[in-house]
Amino acid sequence: MSPATPTELLRASPLDALDARVLLTHALGWRRTDLITRGDLRLSEAQIAGFAALEQRRLAGEPVAQITGWREFYGLDFEVTPAVLIPRPETELLVETVLDSLAGLASPAILDLGTGSGAIAIAIAAQRHDARIVATDRCADALAVAQRNARRLLDADRAGGSPEFVEGSWFEALARMTPRQSFDAIVSNPPYIAAGDPHLSEGDLRFEPPGALTDHADGLSALREIVAGARAWLRPGAPLWVEHGYDQAARVQAIFTQYGFSAVESRRDLAGIERITGARS
Repeated sequence: MSPATPTELLRASPLDALDARVLLTHALGWRRTDLITRGDLRLSEAQIAGFAALEQRRLAGEPVAQITGWREFYGLDFEVTPAVLIPRPETELLVETVLDSLAGLASPAILDLGTGSGAIAIAIAAQRHDARIVATDRCADALAVAQRNARRLLDADRAGGSPEFVEGSWFEALARMTPRQSFDAIVSNPPYIAAGDPHLSEGDLRFEPPGALTDHADGLSALREIVAGARAWLRPGAPLWVEHGYDQAARVQAIFTQYGFSAVESRRDLAGIERITGARS
């Protein structure tokens, strides 16, 4: 007889309870509700060994999203690989804010800079079927992940068409596009952790692409470049919204003001942290 049931494995696991449940369902190929309805089922040795292997990877620090290959964001399940930043709940504030800014605007054009897994661009596209989306990233492997996510998560016949994914650094990626486009909103979650920040060598961040986390400078260089170049690509009065670090709001506001934006403001995430800043061109 097998020595363990799902309930017993979860009870004995040294992992955080949520992590253990996610990894066990992944190992078994079950839904989360199966852990309740089938919790007393005796598992095979192979099933137990499979979970134990995932458990050890998590204990070594590997993020759950990279172990399973998936992360939920804005109600959608995104493929995640080591080539992309793992989508985080606080970034959903960017999606909500941009969607609010587009209310009442037909067939808006949106630019997502540094799209990674495509989470922001695809979440907006899923909510606004008429939106025309351009998403850039300098990493070809990241763009491949974003394209797979778009094909899987978005309707093939959506009114705004398939998002256009373009390789290149920030606005340089748009130079090859013809005709030149103007956008009704620009959004970005750029690298904003300063070089040498101890968080880069801790927890999940150790397993994520450094180029998506840090600008290898003061944490503001990518934000400066984006804000400096954005007005040339925005329609008059259109917004730019960016995510930034927990203590960077005042400095990012100053950058917006320096480059001639109006109605500069920061907004707080569910933890009460000023997580994003935006303004109008």
